[in-house]
Amino acid sequence: MKIGELATRTGCRVVTIRYYEREGLLPEPARSEANYRLYGEVHAERLAFIRHCRALDMTLDEIRALLACHDDPEGTCHQADILIDEHLMHVKARIAQLQELEDALVVLRARCQGQRPAAECGILDALSRPPQEVPSSEDAEHVPGTHPRV
Repeated sequence: MKIGELATRTGCRVVTIRYYEREGLLPEPARSEANYRLYGEVHAERLAFIRHCRALDMTLDEIRALLACHDDPEGTCHQADILIDEHLMHVKARIAQLQELEDALVVLRARCQGQRPAAECGILDALSRPPQEVPSSEDAEHVPGTHPRV
């Protein structure tokens, strides 16, 4: 099949398929007499594998390592286990960072209820100052220009 057919079949853009080829994640396809790339079932399966890994937010290096395990069916899957454990730790750390971000945004949002002129907005005031100078949610009730939740 040609690259457009592979793209349609897998739901992957042509430019992405070419990128994965350049990165060495997809094997070089055969060429027709007219020099068109000709893809087979192995390309579709490998592309599905790559897309599944990307959906799990894996890096290209992580995908390369998993493909190396996949391409060595007689080898051990220990490296795949290690890689997934490391990726899981990375995801947990990102979740913790996102939770901190959410907490900071909740505190920021509590600084104003949108009922005053922008010049008196607690959110805009807080964003105008360095983060270490912005009072926490516990201090918001006592800071001029802030509008704690009622």
